Amino acid sequence: MEDEVFSIANQLIVLITDYALDIVGALLLLIAGWVVAGWIEKHTGKVLKRIDRVDATLRSFVTNLVRYAILVLVMIAVFAQFGIQTTSIIAVLGAAGLAVGLALQGTLANIAAGMLLHFLRPFRVGESIDAGSIAGTVREIGLFSTELQTWDGIYLMVPNSQLASAAILNYSRLPTRRLNLVIGISYTDDIDKTLKVLSELLQNDERILDDPAHQVMVKELADSSVNINLRCWTNRENYWSLRFDLTKQAKQRLDEYDISIPFPQRDVHLYHEEKQPEAMKTTASESEAT
Repeated sequence: MEDEVFSIANQLIVLITDYALDIVGALLLLIAGWVVAGWIEKHTGKVLKRIDRVDATLRSFVTNLVRYAILVLVMIAVFAQFGIQTTSIIAVLGAAGLAVGLALQGTLANIAAGMLLHFLRPFRVGESIDAGSIAGTVREIGLFSTELQTWDGIYLMVPNSQLASAAILNYSRLPTRRLNLVIGISYTDDIDKTLKVLSELLQNDERILDDPAHQVMVKELADSSVNINLRCWTNRENYWSLRFDLTKQAKQRLDEYDISIPFPQRDVHLYHEEKQPEAMKTTASESEAT
């Protein structure tokens, strides 16, 4: 029994003696790798924080990704310290990464799109956007999806890949907007008087900017009306209230000056064939027979 104990003790001493340096080296490597990974993570966060396009969500994702990538390299170096073949480990990790990538293809596409949206910033939280069938006010931009509130107050979650591949109209990015309003008048009304009345209407509204100057012009001769186009610029926050007010006030001013706004109509002209005398019909029949 004592011989067996001494034999095991000797084997342990030999193992410790043979691998002592490797164990110490591995521990030092782990400690150094952990410190370096934290240092690089911290400084990467500082660098990204100086970039206005990178927000907190994207900054956290990138810094964590860098840190874990360094730790994976450290673990591979530790395995190599003990003589383990790292090429096979790298091959296994590569195969596992490929399998995970194929399984999470849609999810990874959303993450990549989310990173692009955070960096390019086609829209920000609180802005109103329109991306085809997707429209509303942005409430949150995540790595996987974007949350919006539609115009009628409905919660909407959209995958980032769908937004990244769409043409996005951002109604809130620029400080001013141009308002276009088309009003039709009858063909019998005075065009010059109408242009003057509507131009005075625009001049008297303080919400309309002086530069660029407003325009009132004849747009087209339509089927049932002469269409007058009103163009003016206003601050973004005044756009909808100005549009609604101008529509109402234009109708009221045109009524004051007896200028009519016609409804769609079509003129129908009927032609009646005149009846021929009976004698003329008989003569025509005889001549055809001859």
